[in-house]
Amino acid sequence: MTDRVLILDFGSQVTQLIARRVREAGVYCEILPYNCGPERVGAFEPNAIILSGSPHSVTVDDGPRAPQIVFDLGVPVLGICYGEQTICAQLGGKVEGSDHQEFGRALLSIEDDCALFDGVWRKGEQHQVWMSHGDRVVDLPDGFRVVGTSDGAPFAAIADDTRKIYAVQFHPEVVHTPDGAKLLANFVHRVAGLMGDWTMAAFRDQAIAQIRAQVGENGRVICGLSGGVDSSVAAVLIHEAIGERLTCIFVDHGLLRQGEADQVEEIFRNHYNIPLVARDASDLFLGKLAGVSDPEQKRKIIGATFIDVFEEEAEKVGGADFLAQGTLYPDVIESVSFTGGPSVTIKSHHNVGGLPERMKMKLVEPLRELFKDEVRVLGRELGLPASMVGRHPFPGPGLAIRIPGEVTRESCDILRKADAVYLDEIRKAGLYDEIWQAFAVLLPVRTVGVMGDARSYDRVCGLRAVTSTDGMTADSYPFEHAFLSRVATRIINEVRGINRVVYDVTSKPPGTIEWE
Repeated sequence: MTDRVLILDFGSQVTQLIARRVREAGVYCEILPYNCGPERVGAFEPNAIILSGSPHSVTVDDGPRAPQIVFDLGVPVLGICYGEQTICAQLGGKVEGSDHQEFGRALLSIEDDCALFDGVWRKGEQHQVWMSHGDRVVDLPDGFRVVGTSDGAPFAAIADDTRKIYAVQFHPEVVHTPDGAKLLANFVHRVAGLMGDWTMAAFRDQAIAQIRAQVGENGRVICGLSGGVDSSVAAVLIHEAIGERLTCIFVDHGLLRQGEADQVEEIFRNHYNIPLVARDASDLFLGKLAGVSDPEQKRKIIGATFIDVFEEEAEKVGGADFLAQGTLYPDVIESVSFTGGPSVTIKSHHNVGGLPERMKMKLVEPLRELFKDEVRVLGRELGLPASMVGRHPFPGPGLAIRIPGEVTRESCDILRKADAVYLDEIRKAGLYDEIWQAFAVLLPVRTVGVMGDARSYDRVCGLRAVTSTDGMTADSYPFEHAFLSRVATRIINEVRGINRVVYDVTSKPPGTIEWE
């Protein structure tokens, strides 16, 4: 890709959304922390730069600033929220704390036309935007003019047409600014003059070339295959690049959904003819989980046991120089704080930051520049079945974190059946692709029921379904009551051990998508 946009992150929780919007406009981009150093900014050779928002304040002496190279390169620059404020502060304007803070929806009055608004907004109009700021610009640097105002921001949008520096106090990257994606597309196409040549077909060709260059003519790769979208797409992509020199290892820990192990073997061994080692280690995992109820301890046991089993199988295969992982770009971004990034760390990721030294293998991570929705597009480009490419996210610890309390083989079997019934009804209703993630949870609660003429004392099944774009926030899916009644009836009739069904309507935040 010849066109490249650099996004400098000042710590905003929605910086990822800027990158998503730029890529949706067909332009390749990457996110780097603002303090990555001028050498790294220059080495990226950006055609344009975007400065993100931030929880910090420009008005304090140690507030983060954009590196001077941003303005010295002579490429178009767009500042968003804090990005606008630091542009003004660094180029001779003035920023102050405001008594009129703006958080949430606001109206932007268009005071003048500019390239950023071209074909989207016109002078004299008002449009909804999303604001989130306590400080505001009160004096513009030389060369800038005001093109938009709001009640709390007299310089809510500014432009220096000569230097092609634009800035907005609102957030165009979020859906609450309805025309925001069009403004970002205007910046990369009309202001920066970029073609938008980043397509998944182009990425596929480039990734295959990179894999071949990294692995070499004789190198061998082992891929840990979970059956999920990420590892599956990574495996098929690497197989296209190096063929039989890839071996996939699939570890069945006994915590998968119904029929998943069989599906993985059918697709990869029989359809793609990819060398596959399948290990049923369910007895080992469930044995180690016996008596354990703490969710973090369950995660640690599953993670450590998986590594041990994987290493055993990798040693049997022998001769591999590389380990393939389905690391995605959000994993890399969310882990950047460990290397000095400004963002508040959301979570650490087991597949970012290397391998146990004893494995003596190098990493191949062909998806680490992609977002989840882009991985699905790549999967379709590679010809993977729609049932696999469109599969809902599934956690690494599997059913273990959908069974609060102790995990047993019996509880896994009960949950598998209930989950299969739930997903079957969702598919029959044509709702599967509308939902980001749907699953059943087996609660550590027993309730009294009446089944036939007898008293029952069985488990409670919780149902969860959410809509989301990236998993960072989520809302419960608004099923019709008749649908939930139908699902509950089937689960109670078909799954022995459950006599009551409930539906979880909690959003994220304050809840999480998974229960543990």
